[in-house]
Amino acid sequence: MEALLFLIAIAAVVGLLVVPAVRRRRELDAAGGLAARAADPDRYGFVPPERLDVRLPGPDPELVEALEEAQRTRDWQPVARLLALTGDDWELRWQRVQSLAGAASVELAQSRTAPAPAQGGSGVPEGRPGAAGLSLSKAPADAAGPAHPEGAPEGARWLRDWRSSSPRDAGCAQVYAQFLVWQALGAGPAERRIILEEAREVAREAIRLAPADPTGYITDLFAARVLGVRRADFEELWQEVCRRAPHHMGAHLVALPYWSAGGHGSREDAYAFAQRAAGQAPEGSLLPALPLFAVYDHLPEANMVRGLYRSAVVEQAVEGAGYALHHAPAGHPVAPHVRHLLLCFLVRAERYTEALEQVRAVDGYVGALPWVDGADPAAEYAAYRALAVAGHESLGGGAAPAPPAH
Repeated sequence: MEALLFLIAIAAVVGLLVVPAVRRRRELDAAGGLAARAADPDRYGFVPPERLDVRLPGPDPELVEALEEAQRTRDWQPVARLLALTGDDWELRWQRVQSLAGAASVELAQSRTAPAPAQGGSGVPEGRPGAAGLSLSKAPADAAGPAHPEGAPEGARWLRDWRSSSPRDAGCAQVYAQFLVWQALGAGPAERRIILEEAREVAREAIRLAPADPTGYITDLFAARVLGVRRADFEELWQEVCRRAPHHMGAHLVALPYWSAGGHGSREDAYAFAQRAAGQAPEGSLLPALPLFAVYDHLPEANMVRGLYRSAVVEQAVEGAGYALHHAPAGHPVAPHVRHLLLCFLVRAERYTEALEQVRAVDGYVGALPWVDGADPAAEYAAYRALAVAGHESLGGGAAPAPPAH
């Protein structure tokens, strides 16, 4: 899951499951004026499309505050404190490392395309991470010289300074390793391999600094997956993750694409991996939702056929995701990733009232699959939100109640 995941991206995830944006363009067009109507805060209490937050899948005010302070002041200490206070909440730590690394990657990309070096803070990062370029760790700031030599990229300066000032900070190594992965995803094949190998070096450094923490292993797993390492090597690394956090939802989202048909496995491999994880999940885990991501990763090209979303396989995956959300602890940091994907499936299955429940839970944030796979995540999400509202009302439902304030 690299939406989110990337975000994410993402969740995410950013880029774990890819569905071409053209397959959803028809839905955006069909929604027409509904998106604007459903986004009217006076009528529904929804966040207008121009104010939807593409950085996160769900609310994390502490992360937003620390990140924006670091970007405004170019001081890395707010984000360092945030990760230190996150402690051993491994799911939350993974989510925050993803988000911080993604923000740094977007900052760097924006600084390279800007007509002049940025002055002051770089503003709010938007979009998915992945602009390739110079590795910051190969040219750290010289303590005896200027912190930002002429010609060096201004974006993500706080990360560069953090890396040079605290070389033994496990949190910094974790963020920097994931930052390199995001950079690699936007690079050409030759440069991508070089950056990914460096990402693995930094991830292993993070592991040495915090051997009980699975975060470094997950980033190493991510890089190894993109590199396409041998199955035996991937499984060995996966076992290291499982020894530390066997039911880590984020780790499973990262690993799943390796087993998928678009990676180094097949649909059967991916379904088996997801079903096994779901079946072994303890009470309160989000892993029963993993089969939904496996289904999404293998949607056929012509996937807008209504009956597809009412098939037994899809319905079982949807029910598993609903079950996971119902039993997961309130505020689970990866739950918004599940809710966004579930919203997509529920709308396509014309289960509009249930879809509206997911809208109310995540409204305001769009940094997750499937929206981040499109050219305009906010517009993608707003169109589905509008379809959920219109469908709910067409079935006799009353006006959608306002979502809770985040």
